[in-house]
Amino acid sequence: MSQVLIVIDQPEDWAPYYPSERVITFADYLALPARQQRVRVINLCGSYDYRSEGYYCSLLAEARSHNVLPSVRTLNDLGQPQLYKLQLAQAMPSLAKLKPPAPGAEWVVKSYFGRCSEPSLQPLARALFDRFACPVLEIHLRADHQWEIVELKVCSHKELNEAEETEFAEALDNFSNKVWRQHKKPSNTRYDLAILVNPEEKLPPSDGPAIKKFISAGRELGLSVELIGPGDYMRLSEFDALFIRETTAIDHHTYRFAKKAEAEGLVVLDDPTSIMRCTNKIYLADLFENNKVPAPRTRILRRGDEEGVRRAAAELGLPMVVKIPDGAFSKGMVKVNSEAELGKLDELFAESSLLLAQEFLYTEFDWRIGILDNKPLYACRYYMVKNHWQIYSHTNKKSISGGFDTLPTFEVPKAVLQAAIKATKPIGRGLYGVDVKESGGKGYVIEVNDNPSIDSSVEDKYLGKELYRLILQEFIRRLEARRAGQQAE
Repeated sequence: MSQVLIVIDQPEDWAPYYPSERVITFADYLALPARQQRVRVINLCGSYDYRSEGYYCSLLAEARSHNVLPSVRTLNDLGQPQLYKLQLAQAMPSLAKLKPPAPGAEWVVKSYFGRCSEPSLQPLARALFDRFACPVLEIHLRADHQWEIVELKVCSHKELNEAEETEFAEALDNFSNKVWRQHKKPSNTRYDLAILVNPEEKLPPSDGPAIKKFISAGRELGLSVELIGPGDYMRLSEFDALFIRETTAIDHHTYRFAKKAEAEGLVVLDDPTSIMRCTNKIYLADLFENNKVPAPRTRILRRGDEEGVRRAAAELGLPMVVKIPDGAFSKGMVKVNSEAELGKLDELFAESSLLLAQEFLYTEFDWRIGILDNKPLYACRYYMVKNHWQIYSHTNKKSISGGFDTLPTFEVPKAVLQAAIKATKPIGRGLYGVDVKESGGKGYVIEVNDNPSIDSSVEDKYLGKELYRLILQEFIRRLEARRAGQQAE
């Protein structure tokens, strides 16, 4: 776990707030040993101007490999409107949802660690904090036909009035409560692991009982495991490793979590490169072809190219399966049985300019081979839903799945295992679920999932709690290897 330090100019600057041994002056921070590891700095110096002590605090923190808020990049960007205005795209959806204003209206609010007292502006404050993380951010809005950001200003907590000081203190406590309440972890705990979950997700990659088994296995292995959610983006530096147990996508917070965790030196499963490669089926199709991975014949369809669509249907034969590049859990795909059904593709083309067409191979079940660090971990057979061609069937009311078998990997046909392993090697060394169809004694890879399903009494049916231990032991192995490399430097 990281040590949290709050750096201020003078001791009296902290008089309105809770006393804490973690609050130190900039002079104290300068005197700290430069090689201290796992330090998180909240820079609350009075000025962040270039060459001020506040600026040098952030600069030195980065030189010492301390995680600091605000970062030098944030200070530089917020100091130049032409820089930060280029980076406001992430905030636009939140602005568009605000109630249309009267022309010429203005609105100035403060955000404290991404929290805002005005409920309608909370999504905007959160989005801006994720991009420009600083303790106090003043947001200036002006109305034309809709609200727009005209200025962002990083502020000092010393400029706050009494009511604002209360909001600031509550936000700080919520942002990093370990400043005030030191977490007492068991003496045998070696590392801190964050598991990213989303209670609102309808089809998460791991159900509640499986998550509990990960926590239990972590405790046995000496890991301090904590569940975090989408709102805990800025807490990542508190941990040594991140395990993503939420369905991933590129244009999604899961990818941003993976990128930030990797940049801060955490061991991450699954890493951002694996997410990028696995979540796009068109990328996978090209990767399989270039690496001679056995897979069904595929064609790429382009929006507006009706002749190309008809040609693909003739080459692959009908029925054929057509998918959007980043669908999951059997969503975003259709089976085209005849030329008359090619109109089904209009709905998919409305979501993506390119689609993937694949020859249809009927099997009673799909193999799912769990691969970790390019080695087989578990094996399941997922059966098709009754009277349906997929393992999942989605209706307006509910989603249902077919049955399953869980087997030891040594009972899996050799061709299926070999195809699964060959598919993951050009992707990375993460945790993957490889979907393989077996036909004519051969294995054909359908896709590779970067955060495969691991549900209680399904994927763990054969290995039991050992499955959870094996996955977490890989985290420990990588953390130990990283520590050994740092010590050798």
